[in-house]
Amino acid sequence: MQTLTKHYIDGTFVESHGSEVMDIIKPTNRQVIARVTMANEQDTKRAIAAAKSAFITFGRSTKEERTQILRRLHQAASARVDKLTAAMVEEYGGVVQFAGIIVQTGVSAFLAAEQALQELPLTRNWGKTTVTLEPVGVAGLITAWNANTLFICLKLDAAFAAGCTFVIKPSELSSLQTQVLVEALHEANLPKGLLNVVTGRGNVVGAELVRNPDVDKISFTGSVGVGKSIMRDGAETMKRMTLELGGKSPTIVLDDAVLGQAIPSALVMAFMNSGQACAAGTRLLVPKSRLDAVRGAILDAMPAFPAGDPADPKTAVGPMVSQSQYGNMASTRLSLAPTLGAHVVSHLRYGQVAL
Repeated sequence: MQTLTKHYIDGTFVESHGSEVMDIIKPTNRQVIARVTMANEQDTKRAIAAAKSAFITFGRSTKEERTQILRRLHQAASARVDKLTAAMVEEYGGVVQFAGIIVQTGVSAFLAAEQALQELPLTRNWGKTTVTLEPVGVAGLITAWNANTLFICLKLDAAFAAGCTFVIKPSELSSLQTQVLVEALHEANLPKGLLNVVTGRGNVVGAELVRNPDVDKISFTGSVGVGKSIMRDGAETMKRMTLELGGKSPTIVLDDAVLGQAIPSALVMAFMNSGQACAAGTRLLVPKSRLDAVRGAILDAMPAFPAGDPADPKTAVGPMVSQSQYGNMASTRLSLAPTLGAHVVSHLRYGQVAL
């Protein structure tokens, strides 16, 4: 079992000042695999101060200097792809095929940001007017738990490309994954203070990032409810906001759909990332006249989506990340019929992979 007591601040791993310790529970068997010391306000303020100090220099960095950093970050993260994938499977319960795609996409984002930065003119002229794109300052980056490496990499590479320094508040449910990623990024030998990572509760670390006047920008991925509170509280210090909020759209089956093609495709979307994805189509709207046929098509297609050990390449659906998440999913029923909804939910169990 691992014990994580440090945060990454000002270019080094430092002991947390927090007192709350949280257990990391492996979703497949409900065993405690790590204990994490949560950051408090003091840790968060220290990280913000480090980012603010580093911005004095990095805010004036050139495009070439930023592209070199992005390239080094890509090289450092690429060396840990296998470990990052394994951590996502163990800690989150993500099926290995999907976890590999998520991790590789996140790592590749550094190169995409580098290319975009090279192609983007930072100064434009219109007649007598000159517009220069400048970094906004210190950014607070708040990420979700269902694609940890991807979310962190996407947010930090955009911040680096823009010339910002930042503090990342990853989900506490992704502490092991975050540790592997930060250890990898540390190998890129960045200037101190550019990258800071503090793991803690949203109502502690996240709240400090939102209300602290030295944070100029918030980028948040999460629920609509939390997004509303961030927008409200951040307005006090006139922060710029980017809010990627949760919400799932349904898959709609029309009257003329070929069910043998439409339903398997709909299930692929429904079970994406074991259904724990904002893009997962976990609702299905069908014509009433075709309801019985759709029920049959779903039951026929279900064997192609086996639930089981997420480390098994044949597994399509793994366990839920936590007991509370399983409770949320289990309380949801497909509108087709209660019995069919229960059948589908049985594939999404927490702490049980032998179904």
